[in-house]
Amino acid sequence: MGHIISISDKIQNSCPDYRAGIIKAHVHNTKYSNLLWKEITQETEQIKKLYTLSEINKRLTIQATRQAYKTFGKDPNRYRPSAEALCRRIVKETELYQISTLVDLINLVSIKSGFSIGGFDADKIDGDLTLGIGHKEENFNAIGRGLLNIDGLPVYRDKKGPIGTPTSDEIRTQLSIDTQNILIIINAYSCANLLPETIQYTIRLLTDYADATNITYKIIP
Repeated sequence: MGHIISISDKIQNSCPDYRAGIIKAHVHNTKYSNLLWKEITQETEQIKKLYTLSEINKRLTIQATRQAYKTFGKDPNRYRPSAEALCRRIVKETELYQISTLVDLINLVSIKSGFSIGGFDADKIDGDLTLGIGHKEENFNAIGRGLLNIDGLPVYRDKKGPIGTPTSDEIRTQLSIDTQNILIIINAYSCANLLPETIQYTIRLLTDYADATNITYKIIP
């Protein structure tokens, strides 16, 4: 659980407003939480009231992630940030995927905040993490998507390679029903002022629905 997380010079120089909320915790995952899904349903109804399909990408938190993609030469309409993709599903009246309690609560935080969030099994991460830019030749087997071209995407890497982008995470470090230690990275390309409340909201969900203990959190850089 003692992974050091750093930001590359290229990210810092190109996206000087970037901040990440880092949460680590010991957790108990379950297949489904009825109470959590009541909260998810309430939030999806709010999203439907607040946004039309054409307005989703105007949310400041989503807009900032899209701008980062453009900065590095990636088309955000082809490789949508996960928060945008989730909100678009909601507005289009497409049901959200039900995966597991940990994945579902991270999706809820993403929907509510507009931040794209990485959720990783910390025990599957090899060494420290660095946020950099993806390369064309890198192999990235995205959860639910198959091979993803991460060239030009912001990407977190451990010693073995890439594990997470704002579009999707890699299957190697994905959360499972057996996950006991979680690492959550909340990616804020702007609106870092919203990170403290988003972190506390995430911790509340982890505590309420995943029996979280040994919780630590910080904002970097």
